[in-house]
Amino acid sequence: MAAASLPDRGQSAVPAVVRVGLEAGAKWVFASALDWPGWCRRGRDEHAALDTLLDYADRYAAVAGPGFAPGDVQVTGQVTGNATTDFGAPDVPGPWDAEPLARPEADRLTRLLEAGWAYLDSVVAAGPAVLRKGPRGGGRDRDAIVDHVREAERSFSGKCGVRVPPRTPWDQQRETLATALRAGAPSGTWPARYALRRFAWHVLDHAWEIEDRRS
Repeated sequence: MAAASLPDRGQSAVPAVVRVGLEAGAKWVFASALDWPGWCRRGRDEHAALDTLLDYADRYAAVAGPGFAPGDVQVTGQVTGNATTDFGAPDVPGPWDAEPLARPEADRLTRLLEAGWAYLDSVVAAGPAVLRKGPRGGGRDRDAIVDHVREAERSFSGKCGVRVPPRTPWDQQRETLATALRAGAPSGTWPARYALRRFAWHVLDHAWEIEDRRS
């Protein structure tokens, strides 16, 4: 898979050990790499979630760039999921999300979110408008996925302590969110670490969906 042309990610002092937080629901378990926003996968149990996370390491490397050289996986802890977890989306912050977030680290994590945005843009530009349907005929087409991601980010902007009005151009919306997250989202109701992981997961989950459903 060819890497997209992405912005510099500020890869100094990146963590080597992969700290992973688990979110366990009744149907799904999510494994999230706490220091690598967007590298988050699910499975029917803890082992399946971790295996899938590792299976996606190369795909995530195409987003994160040459500074992505993770070491051993270290499970930091587990939180109990909820109905949204079982629907198929990570939804529960963990105690690790309350860790202090210094400006250099906030900038590094935000750069990774921006890299995810750039990757999604490249996938959308190269992807067909009509995507292959699932086994039951379901699934959004490309432009509907784009609309869904953009609106989800706008609707959750308040969690970061900012307001993005409807019909705001997507580049301006992203800039508003990135500015808030670099500052640690001090007025938000979501911890900045969690917000970064949640936004980046959603972006890459749909970028990879488009790649996998190309006709």
